[in-house]
Amino acid sequence: MVASIAASAFFPAQSSSSVASVKTSKIIGEGPESLTVGGIVAKPASSSGAMQVKVNAQAVPKINGTKVGLKSEFLKAEDDASSSAPRTFYNQLPDWSVLLAAITTIFLAAEKQWTLLDWKPRRPDMLADAFGLGKIVQDGLAFRQNFSIRSYEIGADRTASIETLMNHLQETALNHVKIAGLMDDGFGATPEMSKRNLIWVVAKMHVFVDKYPSWADVVQVDTWVGSSGKNGMRRDWHVIDCQTGETIVRATSVWVMMNKQTRKLSKMPDEVRAEIGPYFIERTAIIDEDSRKLPKLHDDTAQYVREGLTPRWADLDVNQHVNNVKYIGWILESAPTTIMESHELAGMTLEYRRECGRDNVLKSLTSVNNCPGGSGGAGMECVHLLQLEGGDEIVRGRTQWRPKSARVFDNKGPLPVGSS
Repeated sequence: MVASIAASAFFPAQSSSSVASVKTSKIIGEGPESLTVGGIVAKPASSSGAMQVKVNAQAVPKINGTKVGLKSEFLKAEDDASSSAPRTFYNQLPDWSVLLAAITTIFLAAEKQWTLLDWKPRRPDMLADAFGLGKIVQDGLAFRQNFSIRSYEIGADRTASIETLMNHLQETALNHVKIAGLMDDGFGATPEMSKRNLIWVVAKMHVFVDKYPSWADVVQVDTWVGSSGKNGMRRDWHVIDCQTGETIVRATSVWVMMNKQTRKLSKMPDEVRAEIGPYFIERTAIIDEDSRKLPKLHDDTAQYVREGLTPRWADLDVNQHVNNVKYIGWILESAPTTIMESHELAGMTLEYRRECGRDNVLKSLTSVNNCPGGSGGAGMECVHLLQLEGGDEIVRGRTQWRPKSARVFDNKGPLPVGSS
C-alpha cells in the first residue's frame, strides 16, 4: 500500500481521456504522410504548423466570452492520487532521521552539563581544587598548594627527583607573595622593592627528604615566612602526602636582597619590612639545623671533578641569572654514579656565594666522606663545590645519602659502592 502511494506521487497515472486522445492522434497522423478526405496524400505539416497546433491545443477555452481556468491533466492525476491515498498513521509521522538527530544532540548536551556539575574525584586524595594557585591558611599567615607528580618528573627509580621537589618549593613561595597581594611587576618583588630595583636571592638552604613521592601522587606544600637577622627573611616549607599525611620534605631557607642594576647585596629598607613584616611568624620546619661549617674543596682534594658545565638559555630566570634549582643538578653531576645507584638523597645544605650568568663556564667538585666499604648498607655524606673555571665560588654544599629500598632494583638489593 505504501509503495503504491509513493509511486503514484512521483509517477502520476494518466486519465482515460488523455490516453485516448494520444492514441487517436497517433493513428491519424501515423507515418510520414497523412490522407485527406478525398484520399489524396497531403504534404506533411511543417514544424511551424505543428507548433501552432500545439499552442492552440493548450489555449484557455472560453464559454460565452469568459475564460475558464482548467487544471492540466497532470495536476488532475496528482490530485486524484493524493485524494485516493488513505490517511494513515505512518504517512503523517515526521522524518525519523531529523527526529533522531535532535534527540541525540539534546542527550549529549545534557550529559556534558551533568558531568561538569556532578564531578567527583575517583581517588580520595584528589581535591576539588587540587591544582589551583593555592590558598591562604592559618589566619592568613601561611600558604598552601597541592601538586600532582607528573610522569616527566620521575626518574629511573620511579620517584620524583630532587629538582622536582625543589621546583614545588619555589613555586609555592612565589604564589604566596602573589596571593597575598604583595607581588609587583618583579619576580617575587614587592612594590617597595620594585621602586628601589631590589630582588630576592637565596643565601642558604637546608632540605631534608623523608620519602620521595611516586608518579600520580598528590603532595601538599605549606610555606610561611619569618625574620632572619636585620636584613634577611626566612622561608620554611613542609610537604606531606595528601593521601597518607606522611611528611615528605622539610626545608628552610634564608633570603637577602640584591640590587638588580648593580648586582650587589642591599640592606632591607624599612618600607619593605613594613610590607612583609605582618606576615612573619616564629615557626621553623627544621628544629635541628646542620650548623657545621662547609669546607672548601680544591682540585687536589676533590675526588670527583666535572668540568665544562655551561648554562642554557632555559636555565635563566626573569632576573637574568641561573635559577637556584639548576645548581643542584650541577652539584650532583660530579657525584659518583655508584652512590646514585645504591643510595638516595636524604638531605642537603647549600650556601650560595654568587650568581651565575649565561656566559659562565662552571666546574663541579665532589668529595665522599663516611663511606664504609663492602655492601654500602650505611649512610654516606658528600661535600660539594660549584665554581667558575676562574676559581670564583658559586655554591658550597653538603649532601647526606641513605640506602635505597631493595624494590628499586627488582628485589636484587642495593648495589655495592664501587661496583660497575
